[in-house]
Amino acid sequence: MGFIAALNNLFRPDLLHQPEKLRRGVRESYSGAATNPKGYHPFPVGDDFAMGIGYPRELLATIPLRSRESFVGVANVSLFAELPVGATVLDIGCGAGLDALIAARRVGPTGRVTGLDFSPAMLALAEQSAAESGLTNLKFICGEAENLPLADHSVDVVLINGIFNLNPDRAAVFREIGRVTRPGGMVYAAELVLTGPLKKKRLRRVDDWFS
Repeated sequence: MGFIAALNNLFRPDLLHQPEKLRRGVRESYSGAATNPKGYHPFPVGDDFAMGIGYPRELLATIPLRSRESFVGVANVSLFAELPVGATVLDIGCGAGLDALIAARRVGPTGRVTGLDFSPAMLALAEQSAAESGLTNLKFICGEAENLPLADHSVDVVLINGIFNLNPDRAAVFREIGRVTRPGGMVYAAELVLTGPLKKKRLRRVDDWFS
């Protein structure tokens, strides 16, 4: 059995067969973290959480508030990734832009960073933070990971901070990552991994996909 098939077989609840319902639930949940970061969410949100997974306090202090307080992810991917000066970087599922902002600084003015997300509310925060930071090598676009609006082999480095568990079409996501990454390019991904199938009673609601 292939890797993609194994991943998909790990998740066989009804939601996997209702992809639009799942996508809508994910978009609504993450948009809620953008519009009301202090409210209830089925996943950790904010700069305290970011510090807990390895982003240094002094670095976070340099990031605009809205990108910090609406941060959602699973690891400090923009720090452990190798990001050469001048590299072209794609941050898939960029959310409020924290990783993209860090990456834009690391690749320098000769590099380029594109942050992609399917939540307009998150993208609004990311664009606001980019303008506040004065970064000119960074842009944000609305799109889906399974249908990336980029040319073939146009990216040196791909960053992914926790999107695979939330997408019902993981095979398409992997294909698109392979398509846009240049030969010899790198993909740095962080994700939560189950050691075994969840009980069916834990998979009855969209929120159960986050927690």
